[in-house]
Amino acid sequence: MKKDLFGKALLDYQNGNYSEDIITSTNISDEDALPLPYLFRAFSEMPKLEQKALKLAKGSVLDVGCGSGSHSLWLQNKALKVKAIDSSEGAVEVAKMRGVLNVELKPLLEETETFDTILLLMNGTGIFQELKDVGNYLKHLKLLLNPEGQILIDSSDISYMYEDDDGGMWLDLNQGYPGELDYFLSYKGEKEAPMKWLYLDFETLKTACLTVGLKCEKVMDGEHFDYLARLY
Repeated sequence: MKKDLFGKALLDYQNGNYSEDIITSTNISDEDALPLPYLFRAFSEMPKLEQKALKLAKGSVLDVGCGSGSHSLWLQNKALKVKAIDSSEGAVEVAKMRGVLNVELKPLLEETETFDTILLLMNGTGIFQELKDVGNYLKHLKLLLNPEGQILIDSSDISYMYEDDDGGMWLDLNQGYPGELDYFLSYKGEKEAPMKWLYLDFETLKTACLTVGLKCEKVMDGEHFDYLARLY
């Protein structure tokens, strides 16, 4: 049962009750703090990939996994028509409190409206969860695009995390695709139910797009094995 600890943390920060950060880890990485202020960042504090994606957004925009609404707010201020969705109740509440005009508690696969731009940022492929589900998500995203529409999505090639000190790989090929991770989150001593989280390297994303009739181009590389792609 999901506790929505992510949403609780966002609400705490929004309501002035910030005392500690979210702690995350994966099956291949140790615990790491996710600072709450970072989830409320202004445009100037965003990575270049995110800034680029926001600048490329046009027309009506769907912000998938909107979190506290930072991306949506910037787009609203640029007079774009934005709809924000998230599956965290707390996140949706915070986005509303911060001034996002159109925000709904809704998983991506239940969205039915169509848009000129769909944004999936902060490892947007994470929402696909497992490699076997990528095709279903891409087909659904394609249905939500207006003619001439675009999907802007970022991810990382995390194969570097499997390298040993000599540059060799310790990948267990029986484990499936290396970007499929188990993701663990805790906040104020409570643990969230583990979830699947997917990092896709660009070539794998491009191949998946071809199979559902989407074109995929790399817009830019980030600073740490990450990239921004445009699907259309």
